[in-house]
Amino acid sequence: MSNNKRIAVALGLFLLLGVLVLVGRSHYSAPAAYGTDALSVNVTSPEDLGPGTLREALFIVASAQGKANILIKTRKIVLRTALPPLMNEHGVRITVEQPGSEIDAQALAGGPVFDVIGANTSLVGLVLRNCPAAAVQLRAEHFLLQSSTIVSCDVGVDVAANASDVLIEQNRFAKDRIGVRFAAPNRNTVVTGNSFSEAAGAGLWAVRGDSDAGLAPIIVHQNRFTADHSGVVAGNIAILVESNDFTANAPDAAVHLVGAGAAIRGNHIRGAAAMGVVAENARGASIDGNDFSQLGAYAIMVRGSADALVRANRVADCGSGIAFVLGEAGHPGTAVDNTIVEPKFNGIDIIGDSPILRHNQVLRPHALALHVVDFHAAGGQTVRAQPVLEGNNFRPRGGR
Repeated sequence: MSNNKRIAVALGLFLLLGVLVLVGRSHYSAPAAYGTDALSVNVTSPEDLGPGTLREALFIVASAQGKANILIKTRKIVLRTALPPLMNEHGVRITVEQPGSEIDAQALAGGPVFDVIGANTSLVGLVLRNCPAAAVQLRAEHFLLQSSTIVSCDVGVDVAANASDVLIEQNRFAKDRIGVRFAAPNRNTVVTGNSFSEAAGAGLWAVRGDSDAGLAPIIVHQNRFTADHSGVVAGNIAILVESNDFTANAPDAAVHLVGAGAAIRGNHIRGAAAMGVVAENARGASIDGNDFSQLGAYAIMVRGSADALVRANRVADCGSGIAFVLGEAGHPGTAVDNTIVEPKFNGIDIIGDSPILRHNQVLRPHALALHVVDFHAAGGQTVRAQPVLEGNNFRPRGGR
């Protein structure tokens, strides 16, 4: 293509964008959602393209000279092609006029519904459905998702490594593959007051290859996880999972730790899942002050995890209480001040491991309070099980 043709094409694209902006300005008024200089754009069309559409609104706010507000007034938007990135260096807020207004992304070939690359973005009260990729891809700081619903998407919110100051609050994630996914530790990030249900993979996923466990943790607080394949999967990302409610009906664990950096504290975990918390190669994991009830297998399993701490947990009416399996020599796990009541099988199983057991109680087990066995590897090697016992109360079967 000659230089003259390139220039002509560029001028044509520039003029087309200018026409879109001029036409779009007839569809907004300017009350001050963020102040006297804020821009407000109304979305009045359910279509994918044309005047009054969400696409046009995103083009308009991208060129705004101040903060902008997008108000969705239509009941439903059906997307057929990818939207432009959501960006405005001053900040954008997208809200709905009527609760339940939804964006259906089923016809998209791929890519996120909202690609958030601008700081200070808020999405409030939206319903996003049938996203082939992410409903929200976040690559910026100072982000809020609030009072929204994300249903049947591959990933609800996909948080990139460069995002920070993130608040995901009081939303509903249902039937997604993954509700919220973190690729790295993200500074000042809180996930609170949300409900996650029927996730095919996990309600919340925070896993990376290399450990960043020393950084400030992602806070996962006061959420509800119901019938997810796994409620939380975490590894090598600093994370605090605290005061959440898990109703685990799937065959996997409610919480699965696969690397360093996790603290699981003060949660209520119940249901017919195979296990409550599984810590696998999870160096320094802390499982502290949780309530477990009515689980089909172990409440807590610690496998190959150096320096793990299992403390002050309460286990009632589960298949088994706690298991330590094949720990790391020289870095024993510790179980202290745990109470296990009426396990259907054993209270504590030690298999080829030598943890420290201090001041634990196993009351009225249906089998053994403490079961210790060596592990015999296929090649003939034996890993001895030699727990250190101090001040435990292990009642015999049927004892009171």
